[in-house]
Amino acid sequence: MTRTAAGSATGVRRRTAAAALVLGLSAVLAACGSEDGGGDSPKLSVSGAYVPQPPTPDMAAGYVTVTNKGGADDELTSVTTPLAAEVTMHTTTGTRMKQVRSLKVPADGELRLATGGDHLMLTNLTHKPKVGDKVSFTLHFASSDPVEIKVPVEPTTYRPKD
Repeated sequence: MTRTAAGSATGVRRRTAAAALVLGLSAVLAACGSEDGGGDSPKLSVSGAYVPQPPTPDMAAGYVTVTNKGGADDELTSVTTPLAAEVTMHTTTGTRMKQVRSLKVPADGELRLATGGDHLMLTNLTHKPKVGDKVSFTLHFASSDPVEIKVPVEPTTYRPKD
């Protein structure tokens, strides 16, 4: 090989190595996330949970706020409690209530279950809870680990302060 051919081959190798390095770094940066927080995981916390004392012995409602400070959405897929044989999730639009299989917990947002809006329905209660009781709930999510909480039973007319 002549000196020019050798120098040319070295230059090609250097350019190829530089291109490979740029492509590799681009792939790493893309995997780290994008403007919408892609690649992040949900970071959930739960607050404001309560059960109004039910007026009947077999059915109650439940309310809670799930806050997501992560960069990815999650979904509340089910809730379990020893108080009820079944817990269903409902959305409310106007005066229409609809049972749903899951409720979205948006990235950098919250799922708010509140009186007159989306809520939990607890049916076939094991007993009628009294004001001051604490009820165990386990919230199950599509991506995040289950969250166990103790939920106070409040008076039927209770309205939380925002």
